[in-house]
Amino acid sequence: MLATLSVVIPTRNEAALIGRFLAALPDLVELIVVDASDDETPAIIERTRPHNTRVLRSPASVAEAREIGAAAARGDWLIFSDADVCFAPSYFERFPRYASADAVYGPKYATAAYQWYSTIFTSGQRIAHALGFPAASGSNMAVRRDVLHAIGGFRCDLPVNEDSELFLRLAHRGYRIRFAPDLAVYSLDDRRLRRGAARKLLHSTARCALIALGMRIPLPQCLLRHDWGYWNATRR
Repeated sequence: MLATLSVVIPTRNEAALIGRFLAALPDLVELIVVDASDDETPAIIERTRPHNTRVLRSPASVAEAREIGAAAARGDWLIFSDADVCFAPSYFERFPRYASADAVYGPKYATAAYQWYSTIFTSGQRIAHALGFPAASGSNMAVRRDVLHAIGGFRCDLPVNEDSELFLRLAHRGYRIRFAPDLAVYSLDDRRLRRGAARKLLHSTARCALIALGMRIPLPQCLLRHDWGYWNATRR
């Protein structure tokens, strides 16, 4: 099944981490990178993984980069991730277990310094999924390419939470979604958590609640088209 998988990532100045990300990818899995870097990130990718890889240069937002990468990918399944994580050693061997679904997502574990965050986040994913609200992370989620096309892709007007919105929309429209606790990725850098883990958790929870509510009753879209200071906080 490996040849039917495409991994899509946006990158921006990830030269320090991209090598460890690449090391976890099987050769048969296609990699699509949408890069907005001004460091050595694209050169490292092209040198380290010259085959079955495409690097597309674009100053796009994260949501736009995911869309660009999805359009360029050839796999039947599109696995969306980020350059600051690495896949668990058995990730790709286990993936076929979920091939009957339309979309799949798994946990993202922080480093040992933020084990408490991982425990809360993963527990929240399990509870939300059981209630019918998939809590997907853009670092670890996969969608069938035909399903992504049918639903209209990512909402590129969202500055953050485009990942959660996509899976909530899939669930709202009745697609088959599975939470896969054995398909894990591991954070290589907790820089966003170091700048406010509790704030990040509350920010995502509040926005996702509004996204889910907005699929049932009309809400002003301006509530979601602003990032609520998220990127200002995480880029300090």
